[in-house]
Amino acid sequence: MEAPTEAGVAQTPSPGKPRFSRILRKYALQIAIIGVAFFVWVVFLIGSPRVFLGPRIYQSFMQATPFFALIAIPLTLVIITAEIDLSFPSIMAFGMTAFAVVFVRTESVWLGFIACLLAGALAGLLNGLIVVKVGIPSLVATIGTQFFWRGVVMVVTNGNGIGLTPVKETILYSALVGRIGGVIPAQFIWTIIFGVVVWFLLNRHKFGAHIYLVGDNVESARLMGINVDRTKILAFMGVG
Repeated sequence: MEAPTEAGVAQTPSPGKPRFSRILRKYALQIAIIGVAFFVWVVFLIGSPRVFLGPRIYQSFMQATPFFALIAIPLTLVIITAEIDLSFPSIMAFGMTAFAVVFVRTESVWLGFIACLLAGALAGLLNGLIVVKVGIPSLVATIGTQFFWRGVVMVVTNGNGIGLTPVKETILYSALVGRIGGVIPAQFIWTIIFGVVVWFLLNRHKFGAHIYLVGDNVESARLMGINVDRTKILAFMGVG
């Protein structure tokens, strides 16, 4: 004989039973994207089995994808804050020019790498200041800075390319864009690591919470004590 339960007392759900459904609801979009990608892969596999059953297509994918992903991932932070950055192609060119100039003059790949990061951060800082402090819409501001940084590159290089053949002999080159075990491109591994770090910042760090709150409602974020200007500037610097 079972003891009667008291009225108004919430019954404890069976552990683990609703967990799967909660995961499905929480990550419905991600699961749908993976499902669509898998479907497309199956279609291509059926259409060209010799190509998609071989390793070369996947090596090419792992080699080419990081160059787009490393831009798209930080650009996501700017988009979440309800802004946009269209100057990233010119910022990439400016950063690469800074690397090339410093490397040619110092023959130090590490100084060139640091110069590249600083140049990108400087360009992102300028974008953030124009948008936040001057008040120019990010769409207009970044279109303008796109031409500005492209012009800087043209002035510095005189429109000529800079040879970087010696870079291939450095440890940094092998660590960043070499091949692990002669098979897996290193940049693919770095992209995964970078993606995990950004995911952690967005979902497990207060900076990520600030990003979401600023993008959702700027005034509410300010009332909650969030430094909206700093958050947006850091997001733009991340793209750089």
